[in-house]
This record gives sequence, structure tokens and C-alpha cells, in this order.
Amino acid sequence: MEQSKTNTALLVMDMQLGILRNLTDATALITNVKKTITHAREKNIPVIYVVVGFRPGFPEVSPNNKSFSASKSRFANENMAEFMTVHPDIVPAVGEVTVIKRRFSAFTGSDLEVILRAYGAQHIVLTGISTSGVVLSTTREAADKDYRITILSDACADMDEEVHRVLTTKVFPRQADVISVEDWSK
Repeated sequence: MEQSKTNTALLVMDMQLGILRNLTDATALITNVKKTITHAREKNIPVIYVVVGFRPGFPEVSPNNKSFSASKSRFANENMAEFMTVHPDIVPAVGEVTVIKRRFSAFTGSDLEVILRAYGAQHIVLTGISTSGVVLSTTREAADKDYRITILSDACADMDEEVHRVLTTKVFPRQADVISVEDWSK
């Protein structure tokens, strides 16, 4: 797939230790995300890391938010710096941006859109965990913002394999190109 270094950005989303530990085996996911990062760097495509995190006391977590408020007590004992640490095999290179978000979408509560505009990015390539969380929410919001979207199906994962399959084969193709890491790297 032809990539333009002037308008494409790779998003590496929620590939942080606190989330990866929820997968039974993250080896294939990490390997595939690493391949995408290597390809992007070789093609001078900006790599933007997105992590979810909260301030002490979790003032960003509303009791009205069913998902996050249910996790608030679990987060209470987390060291947020450790939770937000990107897996050591795929850490940002010097000069690569890390965006902190406060919700599922990479856009919500972050400065991602400002960064994308600064790069002139109109096309985003999505990787990360989980397919039903950050990938789904970011896809929906990016589509509404008129970004061109590519989702690398084997560089995304979900705790529920069936949910991942349904999203990548039936839902995402309506708003994004869904391809493999190998096809994107050609």
C-alpha cells in the first residue's frame, strides 16, 4: 500500500504494561507492532504513541462513566507511571511524541488532533489494544473528523478473539481499510 510520508501517521495505542498484562499472550501483538514501527520509521512516517492515564485521585473519572468508574478502585493501587509505561520492545525513539488520553478514544482528553495537524496528517494507521476499546473508539471519532484510516488487524488485539474478528471483518471495513502488517509494509 502506497504511503505518503507527508500525510500519514502511525498510532501505537495503549501498548502499555498496565494493559498488556491483561492478554494471555501478547508476544505476536508486540512483534507485529514492532514491525509496523520499524516500517514507519524507515519511511519517515511519524510514530505517535498514545497511552491512557490519570492524575492522582482520578479527577478525570466521572461516576457517570460506567467503564472507567468501575475500574477506579482497581486503579487506586496502581502506580500510574508504571501502568502507563510502553512495553520495552517498542519504546518511543527520541523525538517521537507520546500522547496521554483520558478515555477510550485516542482523541478524547488528549492533544492528538493538534499533533496530527502539526504533522499534516490526514491518514492515520492504527495499532493497539484493545480492538473493542481504543481502536473502535478512535476509528469512530477519526471517521467523524474525516481522517483516512487504516487498521492493521494483526497489530491489534482484544481480550475477546470473537469481538476482534467481528470488528476487523464486519464493522471496521465500513470506515477504514483493514489490512495486515505485511500488506501495509509492502
